[in-house]
Amino acid sequence: MTLRHDSVASGGVRSASVVVVLASVVFVPSAPLLLPALAGPQAIDTGPVRAATLAAVHDLADTSTTWIAIGVADSATASRPGLGQDVPTAGSFARYGVDVAASLRRETASGDSGRDLPLSMLIAGWLRAETEVGTVEPVVMSPDATPAECARIGVDLGARVDAADGRVGVLVVGDGAISLSAKAPGGGLRASAVALQARIDTAISDADTAALAALDADDCAAEGVSGRTPWQVAAQLCRDRPMVAHMHYAQAPFGVGYVVATWTPR
Repeated sequence: MTLRHDSVASGGVRSASVVVVLASVVFVPSAPLLLPALAGPQAIDTGPVRAATLAAVHDLADTSTTWIAIGVADSATASRPGLGQDVPTAGSFARYGVDVAASLRRETASGDSGRDLPLSMLIAGWLRAETEVGTVEPVVMSPDATPAECARIGVDLGARVDAADGRVGVLVVGDGAISLSAKAPGGGLRASAVALQARIDTAISDADTAALAALDADDCAAEGVSGRTPWQVAAQLCRDRPMVAHMHYAQAPFGVGYVVATWTPR
């Protein structure tokens, strides 16, 4: 992939010699219920998060020529972190109840070699199709990648973005804490989960890369925060890029922290 960077010169004046490459970074949930076919017509609680997600990614598609999606592997697709892993280009939501195809390439219709995409990349593929983006390059992180590993991947990814021809949109797919209500999948409401989710929401709403980078791996694992590793990659990618954040959605309709936000270079 030939992945171009808008820089801010001293005094906040954009340098005329540097071309904008990073269009924006969009954070979305890794939730199968974003798909109407999986949520069903009675699942009205999914409406607001789906609308926020689709609005954010349509804006991303309007301002970028290619996407990079950063997500986490699931138990069936686990791998060590890295760029350009051997990730299938297509898969299906069949294991979540409905055989809805999703692909990372416009021309790919189905899974390959009997393998499947992790949920985060299924979401990225579905959003690609919803916005008619041509290609998504996957970056799939191990759930237990250390903050240092995430930082290394973020540095490598930033270099690729800066060398790009064309505007790059970054899609960051991940969920927050899973114990944010009495019926939450993590076993009910926990004060520690609520406190951690508040820190996450604030960090993303403030484009606070240092706060995301400082998320503790053990704390996040204890609260089921699957988004830590992709968020920490994105934090490193944006570390030296002044960003403006817009929070579209930050709620827990099913006891899981869902965040939809856009970071745009100043």
